[in-house]
Amino acid sequence: MSIKYYISIFLFGFLLFPQLSIAQVDFNKTPDDDLGNIEDKYQEYFFEALKQKGIENYGRSIEALLQCLELDDSKPVVYFELGKNYVQLKNFGAAEDALKKAISKAPENEWFLDELYGLYYTLNDYNKALKTVKQLVKFHPDYKEDLVALYVKNKKFKAALKVLDELDSEFGISKPRDAMRNKIYNATGDDKDRIENLEERLASNPNNESNYLNLIYRYSDKGDKEKALKMAEKLLNQKPESQLVHLALYKFYLDDNQQAKAITSMKIVLKSTKITPEAKAKVLNDFVVFVRSNPKYEASLLEITTLISGEENGKSRAELGHYYLQKGEKAQALKHYQIALKSESNNFGIIKNVILLLIDGKQYSDVVILAKDALETFPSQPIIYLANGVALNHLNRPNDAIETLEMGVDYVIDNKQMEVDFYKQLSTAYKMNNNITKSRAFARKAEQLLNTQ
Repeated sequence: MSIKYYISIFLFGFLLFPQLSIAQVDFNKTPDDDLGNIEDKYQEYFFEALKQKGIENYGRSIEALLQCLELDDSKPVVYFELGKNYVQLKNFGAAEDALKKAISKAPENEWFLDELYGLYYTLNDYNKALKTVKQLVKFHPDYKEDLVALYVKNKKFKAALKVLDELDSEFGISKPRDAMRNKIYNATGDDKDRIENLEERLASNPNNESNYLNLIYRYSDKGDKEKALKMAEKLLNQKPESQLVHLALYKFYLDDNQQAKAITSMKIVLKSTKITPEAKAKVLNDFVVFVRSNPKYEASLLEITTLISGEENGKSRAELGHYYLQKGEKAQALKHYQIALKSESNNFGIIKNVILLLIDGKQYSDVVILAKDALETFPSQPIIYLANGVALNHLNRPNDAIETLEMGVDYVIDNKQMEVDFYKQLSTAYKMNNNITKSRAFARKAEQLLNTQ
């Protein structure tokens, strides 16, 4: 719903009903009837109603407003206030009746219509809400976006698209309206109309990069690779400095075995300052996969690794860590994982890989430091307790090892090999403590589990 800035109720009352204003009174004049007393009573009840509503005593407010109606039922503001009070008490039928009465007496009052619109929206009565918001559109253009949303809820998609076209023509393209438009196209499955709309945009504004990119995406989504590639190359000719276009081009080039062009596009993406880290990570992953199948291009991968060495891009660094780990180059893998960890400090996969690589490299003190921090975030991950116990045993700290291992083994579920490893480390720790009985007991537990595998 549109957000309205409501004026003070007192000012609102005075503007709508000047007869409630304080007038000049001749106190020497003798009243010739009781109209003055009636108006005084009316004002007394009306402002009592406002006071009671202000302290959220809606029932009392309604009672005072009904007293107003007994004295004078001609003022729409009383019905408006009644409607709002009934809404607060969730007496929606009475609220609707009161608000409709107010509107019947002041059909051009925007506030009354907006309150009724809000009521229908709350009740999910989108058909009545649609009828009401059509009346509101003439007051403010922003109600047109509400109109679109209601047309969609009522499955009147053509009417919704027509209003969107009007808004785009009057105010220009906007992302929220494009989101609405795509929601409609997704609901109707009308890709033809969607693409025609994008092609019209491009024809009317060929310098707008996003018009090309949207068409590239939609052609690709439809599986029309040829049109998508032509549109990408057209954008590149129109805007040679475009970086975003290479997010599409590198894929097309890879599929067409144009490997040199693909690598050039990937390098542009990975060096770009305009492209998100998530998108870069995806491209780097594709680069890694490509090099795995085409090892002669490993030098290009190493080159791009050097080029992005100054970036703290966690996702990209993690992909490089995976690559080097699969190659068996553990030192390089650890280096990239540690850089990734700086910006992805809560990524459990990266934490686990760093810890295991540190153990592999016998960097036990670093394992203990990292495990302590990791357990604050992941207190139920047994692998961290196990790694911590291994490191503490190697650091000749058996008491600390026993504490973390006995705590961590309780989190092992359906993983016999890990449970065996816990028992072996506990056996080692108790042996270091000269507690041979417990050491042998845990060794037997490990052996029994191994025999049942």
